Amino acid sequence: MTKTSLLGPWVRRFLLEYLVSERNLARNTQCSYRDTLKLLLPFVGRQTHKQVDQIALFDLSPDLVRLFLRYLEEGRKCIAATRNQRLAAIRSLARFVALYCPEYVEWYGQLRNIPLKRATRSSITYLEKSEMDALLNAPDQLTQQGCRDHALLLFLYNTGARADEAAQIKIADLLFAHSNRDHSLAEIRGKGNKLRRCPLWPQTVIELSSLIRSRPSTDYVFLNRCGRPITRFGVHTTVGRYVQRIVGRIPSLATKRVSPHTIRHTTATHLLRAGVDINTIRAWLGHVSLNTTNIYAEVDLEMRAKALATCEIRETIPLKHWKEDISLMKFLRAL
Repeated sequence: MTKTSLLGPWVRRFLLEYLVSERNLARNTQCSYRDTLKLLLPFVGRQTHKQVDQIALFDLSPDLVRLFLRYLEEGRKCIAATRNQRLAAIRSLARFVALYCPEYVEWYGQLRNIPLKRATRSSITYLEKSEMDALLNAPDQLTQQGCRDHALLLFLYNTGARADEAAQIKIADLLFAHSNRDHSLAEIRGKGNKLRRCPLWPQTVIELSSLIRSRPSTDYVFLNRCGRPITRFGVHTTVGRYVQRIVGRIPSLATKRVSPHTIRHTTATHLLRAGVDINTIRAWLGHVSLNTTNIYAEVDLEMRAKALATCEIRETIPLKHWKEDISLMKFLRAL
């Protein structure tokens, strides 16, 4: 068995060279591909009765991949979206191998023909303006932690940043205006290391300025209680803590699963309601495709349809036949 026929060396090159150097994918995407292979390789080893390091490329047959996908859904109770994500990672690995070894092009084509499963798209959860205001008012701004938490919630709502994007932002990424003619901005590095700039509200600037005062520009903006950079899990915990604090006063929140991504959906929905065009919202959120942003337009259309239904005229006066409309005929004859 030659070295090129073994799966292991290709996996190492795929994770360390292709994803990092050639594709420059975000760290979270790299971890997702890695996690797929951590599940796949032991499964293939069990099915082929081989050690993981002895698995050959052709052992990863289309039938075995289909069996792995069924195991994800039935054994691990993964939803269709997760199953499709794992399949996309396997396809990407096979494409990488075929790119450098043409003898595996047919093998790659067979794996590529495994179809994605149609996944039902879940409805978007967002907060109404009153709910978002209640969440922003939840932290006790008389305390140091409360000020930080309020600044974090305000930053999430202002920019529509993902949890990881908010956790990774540094002081040097905040570009505060020095005159009334300029706009304060936050440079956010999103998926695929794509950089975007989001305008900051004056109130956001005030709170962030207080938060980062006298700190070096290399520091992260949001720190935890120990003075270390907050993680994306810490951002999730912070949002969840304040939702639990106000859910008793805002009963509608009890039916919603609120996370940092819910605030991101809220930002997009509120921007759309304010009349901001869909392409600007796409750039604001860092979406690659406009199709992703169009989801919010569909949500807004549903809202408008519900509003229109409340104005619907329930009772209508039956129209008379034109021959029975005497007054109209008299009017016409009088002309």
